[in-house]
Amino acid sequence: MSSSISPAGQSPVRTGAANIVRSAFVMGGLLALLWVLEGFDSLLGGQLDGYGIHAQELDGLPGIFAAPLLHGGWTHLISNSVPFFVLGLLVLLGGVARWIWSSLISIVTSGLAAWLLTPVNTVIIGASGLIFGWLTYLLARGLWSRKPGQVVIAAAVLLFYGGLIVGVLPGAAGVSWQAHLGGAVGGVLAAWLLHRRR
Repeated sequence: MSSSISPAGQSPVRTGAANIVRSAFVMGGLLALLWVLEGFDSLLGGQLDGYGIHAQELDGLPGIFAAPLLHGGWTHLISNSVPFFVLGLLVLLGGVARWIWSSLISIVTSGLAAWLLTPVNTVIIGASGLIFGWLTYLLARGLWSRKPGQVVIAAAVLLFYGGLIVGVLPGAAGVSWQAHLGGAVGGVLAAWLLHRRR
C-alpha cells in the first residue's frame, strides 16, 4: 500500500493548503501594488496614466506592459480588484511558470489589440485585458486538458464570471472592448500552447 505522505514529509492536504496560502499571498501583494500605484497617481493628479498605451503611436507600444498596473481612478480599480485576485489566484495555483506565460501572452495580445484598434489620441490603461486573458485561459484549459479538477474550475469560472465575456463587444464609452477582446484571445492562445493534447 502506498503512503499518503509526500516525499517532503508533508501530507498532500497540507502541501496543497500551503500552495493556496503562498499563491494568495502573491496575488494579494500584486493587488496591493495596484492600489499603491493608484494612490501615487491620485497624489500626482493622474500623471502616471500617461504611461499607458498610446493608441496607434509607435512610442506608445511600451505602455503595453505598464497599462495593467494603472487605472483611471478608484472606481476603475475597485471594479477590477476582485476578479484580478480570484482569477489570478486560480491560474497561479496551476503553476508559476504557466501563470507567467499565460499572463505575458494575455498582456501582449491585449495591449496590441488595444493599440491597433483603439482610435488615435487615446490612452488605454487598466488590468481588465489581463483579467479577460485569465478568464478565457481557465475556460479553455478545462476544455483542452480535460482533467477533472480543471474542468470543475472552468465550470465555476463560467458560472461566476461568464457574464464578463460580453465585454469583448463594443459597448459603454470609456471601456476598452479592444483590450478585452485581445486579452480573451491571448488567454485561449495560452491555454492551447500550454495544455493542448499532443
